[in-house]
Amino acid sequence: MWIYLLRRFGLAAALLWVVATVLFFSIHVLPGDPALLILGGDAAQATPEQLRRVRARLGLERPLPVQYLSWLAGVAQGDLGTSLLDDRPVARDLANRLPRTLQLVIPATVLAVTLGIPLGTFAARRRGRLADPAASAAALAGFSMPVFVVGMLLVLVFSLQLGWLPPTGYVEPGEDLGGFLRHLALPVLALAAAPLATVMRMTRSSYLDEAGRDFVRTARAKGLGEGRIARRHVLRNALLPVAAVVGLQVGSMFAGAVLVEHIFSWPGVNALLLNALGTRDYPVIQGVVLLGSALFVLVNLVTDLCYAVLNPRIRHA
Repeated sequence: MWIYLLRRFGLAAALLWVVATVLFFSIHVLPGDPALLILGGDAAQATPEQLRRVRARLGLERPLPVQYLSWLAGVAQGDLGTSLLDDRPVARDLANRLPRTLQLVIPATVLAVTLGIPLGTFAARRRGRLADPAASAAALAGFSMPVFVVGMLLVLVFSLQLGWLPPTGYVEPGEDLGGFLRHLALPVLALAAAPLATVMRMTRSSYLDEAGRDFVRTARAKGLGEGRIARRHVLRNALLPVAAVVGLQVGSMFAGAVLVEHIFSWPGVNALLLNALGTRDYPVIQGVVLLGSALFVLVNLVTDLCYAVLNPRIRHA
């Protein structure tokens, strides 16, 4: 088990280093000059001396490999640099905004799991009846529609037509918990739609696969009830591939949160990224993307470890 853990942690660390390296050099080939943007974005009015001074202050005049090594050393110490536009520490901005993004991702994950697994089991146990194709059609619609389409439909129905929930905005939970929950509802539903459908489909498929195995027929031959067989034998084994899918879906939610935060004006990490892309704020872009990559790797690492606990054969592979 320890060898498996060390191998997984080593692969995760190597993957993060590769992501950080590709990210740094990719950002610096984007068109646009941050120094010029700071001076107002007008190349005709900015003098070469002004551009030189701003680039020197930002460290952009140094060779790219030197900038890379300096940035990588800072990242290793938890220093993601400062914003090129307002000199604010990137790590502090991320620490302020990350909890708001997690306020979307965590409830969406809980919703996808707590509804997807029971619905998938329900559809599998009623295979061939009306409930099964109905549930499958709902799941197909769920993961076929992009998150921005789901978000706009939710706003149209629940905000503009019914007037039940606010369409956009954010309220601190410490100031008004009820207002926070009302503003949270639609973004979480939009973000959870596709993962819920995926978990449901995977649960149904895995349940049907396990239900046809020999040990299930043996359990029936011994006289065990269908409910006990479903809970203790079929579903327990069917959840192994579902656990892997849930980990992947959590990672995809961080990507989907970019559009959700934009649609619902939610001030999370991804809103910070969109602003930084418009101003070529390299440290902020690098910090946000690196944070998202680290979270994705961490979630998949935890998923692998949970999968190894549930399936001991993985630890010896």
